[in-house]
Amino acid sequence: MMGYYIIGGAVFLLSMFVSNKLKSKFKKYSQIHLKNGMSGAEIAQKMLDDNGITDVKVISVKGQLTDHYNPSNKTVNLSEVVYSERNAAAAAVAAHEVGHAIQHATAYSWIGMRSKLVPVVSIASKYSQYVIMGGLALAAASAFGSTVLLIGIIMYAVGTLFAFVTLPVEYDASNRALAWLENENMLTQEEHAGAKDALKWAARTYLVAAIGSLATLLYFISIFLRRR
Repeated sequence: MMGYYIIGGAVFLLSMFVSNKLKSKFKKYSQIHLKNGMSGAEIAQKMLDDNGITDVKVISVKGQLTDHYNPSNKTVNLSEVVYSERNAAAAAVAAHEVGHAIQHATAYSWIGMRSKLVPVVSIASKYSQYVIMGGLALAAASAFGSTVLLIGIIMYAVGTLFAFVTLPVEYDASNRALAWLENENMLTQEEHAGAKDALKWAARTYLVAAIGSLATLLYFISIFLRRR
C-alpha cells in the first residue's frame, strides 16, 4: 500500500498548493473594487436578466467558498462575502454560478450527465474505499477477495468519471461568465483580468481532484491485475 500513500501524499500537497494559491488570489482581487459599484448579488441578477432567466433566485448563504447553484430549487447561492461585496473576486464568483444556471436553463449536455451521476456517486464514493480495502484483505485468503476488489474499483471509477465530467461543467461556466462580463462591459480591463485569474485557479482545484482520482484508480487497477 506504499504506492497508495505516495499518490495520496502527492495529491494532498498539490491540492494544498492550489488551494492556498486560490485563497491568495481571491484575497488579492477582493481589493480591486468595481468601478460600476455593483455587488455580487446585483451582478448575478443582471446576468440572469440578460439571459432571460426569470425563475432563478439569488440568495445569500453562510460560510466561505460556499457559493453554488442548486438546480433542484433554482437558486444561485452566494456566500455572504460574494453576495454583498463589490470587487473583482465577487464579480467572478457570482457570474460563474450564474453560468451554471444558464447551463441548466439551456440543457447543457455535460451538466445533465453530471446530474444523472450524482445519486450513484453519492453511494459509490462513500463506500468504494471500504470495499477495496475489504477486497485486498480477502484476496490473500480466497479468490472471492478479487471479486470484491473489482467491485470496489468499479465503484471508485464512478467517482473518477464524475470528477472528469465536472471539468467541462466548471470550465464552461467560467467561460460563460467571462464572456458575459466582457461583452456587457461590466468590468474594466484590470477588473476583468483579476476575475479571469481567480476563476482560472478555482478551476484548477477541480483539475487536481480529477487527476488525483485517476492516479489512485490506476493504482488500484494495477494491484488487481497483479493479484489475478
